[in-house]
Amino acid sequence: MIILASNSPRRKELLKGLDIDFEVQVIPGIDESYPNNLPAKDVAEYIATKKSVPYITEGTDNVVITADTVVVCEGMIMGKPSDETDAKRMLHSLSGKTHQVYTGVCIKYGSCEKHFSVCTDVTFKKLSDEEITHYVKVYKPYDKAGSYGIQEWIGYVGITGINGSYYNVMGLPVQRIYEELKTLKV
Repeated sequence: MIILASNSPRRKELLKGLDIDFEVQVIPGIDESYPNNLPAKDVAEYIATKKSVPYITEGTDNVVITADTVVVCEGMIMGKPSDETDAKRMLHSLSGKTHQVYTGVCIKYGSCEKHFSVCTDVTFKKLSDEEITHYVKVYKPYDKAGSYGIQEWIGYVGITGINGSYYNVMGLPVQRIYEELKTLKV
């Protein structure tokens, strides 16, 4: 059995697109902290691996997939915004710049554990105050790293370039996960 250990509706939708059977199971209260000295590019993979620890796969036929996504702009990590002001601040920081979206993934099966990170570069046009305010008020992106969903209005009107996986920016690098699942001796 494949278990997606995530509450994210986007991750569930993306994994479903691989036409594999899975179920969602989430152990609440998992610590998502990371060392302050960890390079920004390694944070998502570190957290995804940490999220996998409570899930036991040895002695079962279960495959557990955990993931975490962070947005990094000019070396600064942007997690989920705490409120409307924070969401607007993040979008102003991303406006007119290219940033990186890292999604870290951990796949556990028996005593085997694979973890990796996928990076996608995303470029925003210079966003107006009105565009940022409209997006935050209407879409309330408080559950999204960097305060935006590429698949939402802000992605339609604001993103001018992407180098890498679109699905990685949504929160799950499904192509890479598919390749990794094929290598497991399930």
